[in-house]
Amino acid sequence: MATGCATAAPQADLSALPDTETFNLYPGDPPGKATYEGELPETNEKNGRLEFVHVPTLEVRHAKGENRTGAAVVICPGGGYRILAHGHEGDAIAKWLNDNGITAVILRYRMFPYRHPVPMWDVQRAMQTVRANADKWGLDANHIGVIGFSAGGHLASTAATHLASVKPDSQDPVERVSSRPDFAILGYGVISMREGTTHGGSRNNLLGPKPDDALVALMSNDEQVNENSPPTFLFHSRDDKTVPIKNSELFLAALKKSGVPGELMVFETGGHGFGLGRGPEHETAAWPARCIAWLGEIGILKRAE
Repeated sequence: MATGCATAAPQADLSALPDTETFNLYPGDPPGKATYEGELPETNEKNGRLEFVHVPTLEVRHAKGENRTGAAVVICPGGGYRILAHGHEGDAIAKWLNDNGITAVILRYRMFPYRHPVPMWDVQRAMQTVRANADKWGLDANHIGVIGFSAGGHLASTAATHLASVKPDSQDPVERVSSRPDFAILGYGVISMREGTTHGGSRNNLLGPKPDDALVALMSNDEQVNENSPPTFLFHSRDDKTVPIKNSELFLAALKKSGVPGELMVFETGGHGFGLGRGPEHETAAWPARCIAWLGEIGILKRAE
């Protein structure tokens, strides 16, 4: 991964790109089946919450201003692998990224009643899709990351620690490129699937009510970190009663053990699900600016002045 100043993005005809485009993640029927008795409920969206996603999509919001950086981030909203909180953990995050010259890609991934490995397949293909379109979208293929919140943080950390097989001879150009994020941003994320640390609802929705020990270990993503894992920025509040801060602490410790750059921003208050922060005066409002500065420090963006 680049470690100096960000290189110039490839010259693409950005004027030909719409501000926003949405398309299905897979060209045909998505792989994987739901675990559900009876007729599957239809996709439902209300009050910034989306449930029963059957056809995963990508919504690409292209950065076009003079401050565009050529970087892109796939966004994984949270919701316990039961719903997607795509308002404050999707749309609001996309605007923040665009305001900082970063192309934002909101992933509407499948969750309940789809279990592992279906969400993992969706985020892996999302990463590959953005990288495969880097030239077309005027992006640096080495500056593509992932951000996730709560259960979406688990999915983002899954992208960082579980890589899709690259198929150089595939007829599908998406499958020819790496799914590895160049960086990860994890907000109050579920990391471990171990009882006593995990969020029970997320674990049950992803792994089922009685997962075996091997599956629990596999999807406890702090246990899957290695020297190839990407630099990661984490933030979490100590008073989070939904997802214990131990999740972020375990991931940071695993990064350090593997010699991978990582930073954890800890807040005394904030609870769970605070998105960009609980108001401009609250301590949690500090993470977005620090995150942008961190991206500059690791060579993804020009350092914020």
